[in-house]
Amino acid sequence: MVDEALQRVPNINGDKYIDEVNQIRDSLAIMGDNSTAFSLPQPHLQRTKLCDLEDQELEPLYVQRRDELKQLVASMIKPKIVQGRTLNGKEFVSFLGQILEALNKGEIPSTGSLVEVFNKGILERCLKVYTERMEVVGLPVSVDKLHLVHGLAEDEARKLFAKQHFGKHYAAQSFLNLDEEIKKVFRSYGLANEYQSSKLCEARFSECEDKMDHLQSLKLPSMAKFNAGFLRCNQSFETECVGPAKGSYEQRMSKMLARSRALFIREYNNKLFNWLVIFSLTMVVIGRFVVKLLLLEVAAWVMFIFLETYTRLFWSSESLYYNPVWHAIVSSWEAIVYSPVLDLDRWAIPIVVMLSFLAVYWRCIGARGRIGRSLLPLYNGSFRSSSGRPRTD
Repeated sequence: MVDEALQRVPNINGDKYIDEVNQIRDSLAIMGDNSTAFSLPQPHLQRTKLCDLEDQELEPLYVQRRDELKQLVASMIKPKIVQGRTLNGKEFVSFLGQILEALNKGEIPSTGSLVEVFNKGILERCLKVYTERMEVVGLPVSVDKLHLVHGLAEDEARKLFAKQHFGKHYAAQSFLNLDEEIKKVFRSYGLANEYQSSKLCEARFSECEDKMDHLQSLKLPSMAKFNAGFLRCNQSFETECVGPAKGSYEQRMSKMLARSRALFIREYNNKLFNWLVIFSLTMVVIGRFVVKLLLLEVAAWVMFIFLETYTRLFWSSESLYYNPVWHAIVSSWEAIVYSPVLDLDRWAIPIVVMLSFLAVYWRCIGARGRIGRSLLPLYNGSFRSSSGRPRTD
């Protein structure tokens, strides 16, 4: 029976698993050459009373074979020598008891424990392969992508374990241990992904919030500039905020943007109205005292009177915002204040300083020229008129 079990199985298709089993058969066949098979018949029909029966009550053929077995064992065994001393029967029984006790406590490696140690090394290598594949992913990533990479890495680790594991019963237990370890590593990656995602989304949210606060405090209010900043902020958040925390931060982001837009629109018309009033008074001063241009002064006065009179007639400045003329003024204001080429809010102060310097310079140089032109002809005329007359005291 042993010889038949250890016969090589034909492998016509070249199956690698059949080759591995045949190698195991060859290894066992080498040990099988030194084995001795010895069969014993059934001692008695009442097997529960075997311990209480005498040799005369047992099957004679069994007693004969048992004695032959004793002689065979006695011819094969050698005295047990421990620390240079040969043990007798009682000492050997005591020594065997100690060995069994040590085996039961796990102090001496058994076949099962050796297989577990072997598979444990394979398990560590498979777990290392899984970890290396997961480390390639740069956190944070979306949940779907993390699960996709986890599935690929897990399949690779399982295939490696299935190829290298040893033993059937102990391999099943080691396979379960591998699944548990992979789940632990994946949970740690999931927590790290949530943390990195929250950290990144919080940074993008704070940047957008600061941007919205900055747009609320524009020196020259511009709806076009606010909308441009609003769009850029929203696009950067959608692109850069990834991972499991994106859903919750999207809700916060939408609420913050809606609140900022409502606040800006509420303050926009009031700021623009105040700026137009200041602008009209400034143009009045410039038209009268700086450039002395009557048309500019009249236009500025008309604008100022319109703004002040219209709000008095309709009791509030809010009614002005529904007037078509106001919408035309707003469109002109937006075209002047903000464009992709020039942001007047950023360059307003340098431009005002430069224009003021030019106006003062022009005023001073122009006044000096007029003074020179008015005095010099008077002096020359008086000199020519008095040249033909005798000088008197």
